[in-house]
Amino acid sequence: MWQRWSVRAVCALSALLVALLAGCQGPGSAGGGEDGRLGGSTSAAPTRPSGYGVVFLAVDECSSFGTTSFTEVACTSERAAARVVARHDGAVGDGPPCPATTDFVLHISEQSPASDEDGDGAVPRGYACMRNLAPPHPGDPGGGGGPRTIVGDCVYGLGDGQVRETACDGTGVKKPQYKVTKAVDSRAKCPLSTALYVQLGGEQPVGCARPV
Repeated sequence: MWQRWSVRAVCALSALLVALLAGCQGPGSAGGGEDGRLGGSTSAAPTRPSGYGVVFLAVDECSSFGTTSFTEVACTSERAAARVVARHDGAVGDGPPCPATTDFVLHISEQSPASDEDGDGAVPRGYACMRNLAPPHPGDPGGGGGPRTIVGDCVYGLGDGQVRETACDGTGVKKPQYKVTKAVDSRAKCPLSTALYVQLGGEQPVGCARPV
């Protein structure tokens, strides 16, 4: 069976307070009028600002790199290092997989800060699929990293039928031994030249790998 590392990072909550913009309500605008009927004007539905800070690490928002934590920052900031390409609630194992070329995953712990993404006092447990704003991109085919193994990636054996991804160009800690050349839904559909089957997951869960 194939075994992968999962990048884990403790996400720090953004210090930015989320303001809820509510419509103004004048005298007599709520409740009934003098004749007992509803008044002619009603309070406006609350609106929310868009962009950075509305949802913690929402899709297309950015994070900085830190030694012990990752912080949400504006994508135009000089501190911005990676962008969210997908965001899901719950644990990684229970939710949808990250896009194929995701560089790393941020695991968001459930917290109850004073200000949060929707004003209810809680940030749910979830995960953000991240893509570096600049190279290197370990999630690219042959890059030697990322949360998923995809076609074009290389692996080396760990023993007991397990493998781990490494850079195809040989710059990783371990030299590549096999390269995934095709993804199929069953082993029977791999080419005859296949020397190793690698578990990929998804709709085509079998990776056909040949020696390099």
